[in-house]
Amino acid sequence: MKEKSVERAIFDAYSHSMSRIREQSTQNLFEKNFITKEQFEQIKEYRSLNIFSLHAELKMLLYLSILAFTSGIGILIYENIDTIGHIAILSLLLIVIVVCFYFCFKNSKGFQKTEAVFENPVLDYLVLTANILTCIFIGYLQFQYELFGKHYGLATLIPTIVSFFCAYYFDNKGVLSIAITGLGAYIGFSVTPQDLLNNDFYSNQSLSYSAIILGVLLAVWTIYSDRINLKTHFKLVYLTFALHIISIAVLSNMTNEYYGFWLIFSALLAGSSYYFYRISYRVKAISLYVFTIVYAYIGISIFLFRIFENVDFSDLWQLFILLLPLYFIGSIVLFIKLIKNFNKEIAL
Repeated sequence: MKEKSVERAIFDAYSHSMSRIREQSTQNLFEKNFITKEQFEQIKEYRSLNIFSLHAELKMLLYLSILAFTSGIGILIYENIDTIGHIAILSLLLIVIVVCFYFCFKNSKGFQKTEAVFENPVLDYLVLTANILTCIFIGYLQFQYELFGKHYGLATLIPTIVSFFCAYYFDNKGVLSIAITGLGAYIGFSVTPQDLLNNDFYSNQSLSYSAIILGVLLAVWTIYSDRINLKTHFKLVYLTFALHIISIAVLSNMTNEYYGFWLIFSALLAGSSYYFYRISYRVKAISLYVFTIVYAYIGISIFLFRIFENVDFSDLWQLFILLLPLYFIGSIVLFIKLIKNFNKEIAL
């Protein structure tokens, strides 16, 4: 009983402390005119209700359940391929896909150019499940029966087209990410977070050019979508992929051994960093801003290294050792200052 009372006291003290911090933060926002008096009163009234939201936790559990379900199907296929049979597995997959899409289309509001949300958020995850299973189904058909013959690219392109259709029809950002990943795979490289750095851009120059072109096209598409007001809330997804694809492909080419070749890509990185720096303020995306700064910093470091790689530091090595820590410390200080300025400016 004593242990429980101590734990309860600690919890109450922690809750009281967090409540005071939140109240003080809100008061500071009001005093600095970041929020109006009406908004200040609404925030105080809402917090007085002591409501705890489980929305984010439930969404995470739903997402994990989908991953577990689709992974379980993959394991089931792998371990029982000889006993169940290909036709039975494909039939089961097709039935599940049809059922998922049936409920999705039944409850969908249809295609809309602006943001459209299901009344029940579970249906968003049903769309994601149906899309992942469709990719598995088409890939299975190609692997086992060579449905598209030797045209292996079609086995990637068709699920990509299906994913883009589902993303725009059902307004699903998760499916859109799958579609962009499939588009990258069709071109010849991987754009998943785990594999993006493993693409062999250095030895395969055409692959790096394709990556840069794809990134530019994704960025251009966001501009066009803004003009026609088509799913403008997808902008951050496109820009995030574009930033990573372009930056990594360009940085890999900045280490190219061809004389003067790296200067062209240094200019490309400068232009890319400037564009994403400006657009991150426009869309108020801290993630886009941070990665833009990180890639620009890496690019500047590579640029300086290439400039001084032919300089003889034998007589200046002491000065070099002295300046190197200052360079890194100054970079950290500047990075923190930039982030603070960004948060301050987008709050206005």
